[in-house]
Amino acid sequence: MRARGVLAGLLSGAVGVCVGFLVAGLTGPVGSPVVAVAELMIDLSPPPLKNFAIRQFGTNDKLVLQIGVLVVLAVLAAVIGLLAQTGINRGLAGAAVFAVIGLVAAGTRPTAGPADLVPTLVGSAAAAIALVLLSRAAGAPEPAAQAEPAAPEPAAQAEPARPYGSEVEPPRRRFMLISAATAGSAAIAYLGGRLLAESASVTQAEQSMRLPAPAIPAPPLPAGTDLRISGLSPFVTPNSAFYRVDTAIVLPQVPPSSWQLRIHGMVRRELTLSFDELIRRPLIEDYITLTCVSNPVAGPYIGNARWLGASLGDLLREAGIKAGADQLFCTSIDGFTSGTPVQTAMDGRNALLAVAMNGQPLPVAHGFPVRTVVPGLYGYVSACKWITDIEVTTYAANAAYWAQRGWSAQAPVKTESRIDVPSGQNPLKQGRTVIAGVAWAQHRGIDAVEVRVDGGPWRQARLAAVPGIDTWRQWALYWDATPGSHQIEARATDATGYTQMSMAEPPEPNGATGYPTVTVGVTALTA
Repeated sequence: MRARGVLAGLLSGAVGVCVGFLVAGLTGPVGSPVVAVAELMIDLSPPPLKNFAIRQFGTNDKLVLQIGVLVVLAVLAAVIGLLAQTGINRGLAGAAVFAVIGLVAAGTRPTAGPADLVPTLVGSAAAAIALVLLSRAAGAPEPAAQAEPAAPEPAAQAEPARPYGSEVEPPRRRFMLISAATAGSAAIAYLGGRLLAESASVTQAEQSMRLPAPAIPAPPLPAGTDLRISGLSPFVTPNSAFYRVDTAIVLPQVPPSSWQLRIHGMVRRELTLSFDELIRRPLIEDYITLTCVSNPVAGPYIGNARWLGASLGDLLREAGIKAGADQLFCTSIDGFTSGTPVQTAMDGRNALLAVAMNGQPLPVAHGFPVRTVVPGLYGYVSACKWITDIEVTTYAANAAYWAQRGWSAQAPVKTESRIDVPSGQNPLKQGRTVIAGVAWAQHRGIDAVEVRVDGGPWRQARLAAVPGIDTWRQWALYWDATPGSHQIEARATDATGYTQMSMAEPPEPNGATGYPTVTVGVTALTA
């Protein structure tokens, strides 16, 4: 009985999730129960927990979260199945609790509407039906039987025992048949949901898009931009290797034909642009390095790309910014918000409404069809993916998503560096070896990088060439390695004369600080 109860709960839970996924393919992914609950967990997670997830799981954090939600759901579904074996009404009460959680999660999404509640409602109804059928087949008592146990029938009226083999459908066989049908229904619903999700994909639109040539091409890369040292990050980060940190459990699928951007608020003239109108504007191409505020010292959440887009500053000047406005409150199609300082977007730097990345239309994971890219600011205030709305406002009037969670409202990138080579994972051979890495201080530029070994004197590293001040810069230093264990540190100095801080601070609330450090072992040469 207990095993049947567990299986009944797991199968009914699977039906609910898969049917909800199928219906969400029609109403939109926001209402999918697992997605809605996972996004609610992201919203409720404190910054330290978010940082822990990023440190431990990297860009797989959202996949891990969804798996975690499914595991918890499976455990609780099994418990509900066991409850149903003591009384079907008890199991249904447990299922109702989860329906309420799903409705709350879906209904509190920033872009939620009445249709987004439908997947949870239909999925919960399907789960309840499956639970009743499976529990009855497993031998759970009916509600009436719980209220008033039936009196035993007189012995004279008892049915005579049936001869062996005369039962038409033994209870165990009936339970297994219903279980198989339930599992099949869940699989069909899941496959239908996948087909609907694939039909809504904009991958084909992304791959077939042809963008006009830039009116202002990116500056040519000077000789020596890339030192071409094995293990050193290339100057241009390939799209496939570019970091992704955002709150989207399911990537928004936004067709360019339906995309619009509205600029409103504290402006003299409200603007609304279609995608075609945007790309008919003069497009600017530039190399710009983006950094995530969650990046720990020497962390991987930084990349450099050649972006193509329309000037955000020019659009804002056309709209006419009113006196007192100090924030661009940018909203993604999935409801995420970021707050960019007005002054930063209009001070002459190449703040872009980007449509392409490294010569290709934006990948969906990086904001297709349009995102903001503003040099010199951490991504959570400068890189709104899938952007559809810009409200010109004030920081006093509006707090963006991460500012509501304790992060700084304005977040200029700090002067930092990273050691890529050696990594410290493998021992080195005694003798001359290279120490190399990257340093960044977007929109200030890197003027120097220094390296020291075992707390000794700082030595000046050789700097690679750069096309401008908005990108990271490679550096390298040759070192005569001696046998033993050694600690290597680096520090960068930007063009304003500011030198990277030695004090180790965590990413919250406005970016990590400290010297990058690598410990290496050096083995002696054998005769």
